[in-house]
Amino acid sequence: MSMEIPAAFLDRIREQLGTETNAFLEAMSAPPVRGIRMNTLRAGADHPFRDAEARIPWCAAGWELAAGSPAGSTIAHEAGAFYLQEPGAMIPAEVLQARPGEKILDLCAAPGGKSTQIGIAMEGAGLLIANEPVPKRAAVLSRNIERMGITNAIVISAWPEQLAEKWPGAFDAVMVDAPCSGEGMFRREPETRTEWSPEKAAGCVPRQRKILEAAAKLVRPGGRMVYATCTFNPAENEGQIRGFLEDHPEYTTETFLLPGIDGREGMYTCWPHRIRGEGQFVCLMRRAGDAPAVLPDGSKDFRMDRETAGIWNKAGSGIPEANARIGQTLVRVTEIPDLKGIRVLRLGLHLAEIRGKILIPDHAAAVAGCPETPAGTELTTEEALRYLAGESLAGDAAGWTRMIHDGYVLGWGKGSGGQIKNHYPKGLRNSRLIG
Repeated sequence: MSMEIPAAFLDRIREQLGTETNAFLEAMSAPPVRGIRMNTLRAGADHPFRDAEARIPWCAAGWELAAGSPAGSTIAHEAGAFYLQEPGAMIPAEVLQARPGEKILDLCAAPGGKSTQIGIAMEGAGLLIANEPVPKRAAVLSRNIERMGITNAIVISAWPEQLAEKWPGAFDAVMVDAPCSGEGMFRREPETRTEWSPEKAAGCVPRQRKILEAAAKLVRPGGRMVYATCTFNPAENEGQIRGFLEDHPEYTTETFLLPGIDGREGMYTCWPHRIRGEGQFVCLMRRAGDAPAVLPDGSKDFRMDRETAGIWNKAGSGIPEANARIGQTLVRVTEIPDLKGIRVLRLGLHLAEIRGKILIPDHAAAVAGCPETPAGTELTTEEALRYLAGESLAGDAAGWTRMIHDGYVLGWGKGSGGQIKNHYPKGLRNSRLIG
């Protein structure tokens, strides 16, 4: 099957770019630019992964990643030291400018690049709701939230219109990373070229508009919304925004300026011949008025009963104190909205699972880096690889211990009689990692 750029796409690009078309085509034939965003909840952005090269101007924690780097197969990646993300995809969350203490919704969040970027900026304060309508993709989103140590997030799976009806005007900011025709992926994933057609691109427009209509209701008066796609198609980008603004005079575009990114008109398109990154469109809008972001309270539905609290107190686990319960899992969460009728995959920081009258510490409680958790067991590179593959290790620890390598917590072990039993989640174990 041909991986050539579709002719109909090229005809439209010539109309859009004119004399810049040849420069665009040259860029599209060059290798894609890889990126890595350091997790500043784990370490400073000035301590990058070994294969990091030039800094990305518009993202303080972002670095270009060397071509061919196996970063995604390393211990550091599994430990949440960084997120693999192409440079252009880092722009929307930078434009959103999330702040600690806010209520923020990522409406189409999987696999979690923008959600984790927002969550890190919030520094554990406020509430991030990361939503993905497709359950399988929501599970991947939840895993990335956990891996990156985001403690103030609720991961759900619901349709945007359902949330708009339930939580009108409840958020300081909403991220809409809309499903699109994916033209910006043509260089990084050439197989997407074979899936593209003018008809499929046109079919994305009404779906995006439906999502935008829901998002518009979710933003509080005075709040902001970022709309983003990974396509060059003006019907999905500038045309979509113009149509939305015509029907929603309460919204206006707002200027944003980042190093190397000029969004003076409230919109910006990343073209690979202009910047070192893949295709991306970003628009910042603000809703007129001023009102606080208020979510209806749903904490009573997740309250711990006396028996659970008693088990917790008796266990003396040394992990942070829980303030809610979801199923058999005890959690700590900053705020619980009304979640009736919504599938919940993650409720704040998962701390422990109740099994009869005992508590089993949750993986998230180890990797979140909470200062209240017990001291850990330091692992060599060889031991860390064996641990992540699911092996038990020799060690003097007694009881629950965090397994630590190079300053990063990998998960739990439980020591007894000179052995540390492996409690790394079975679904995450990997015998093909490298140091």
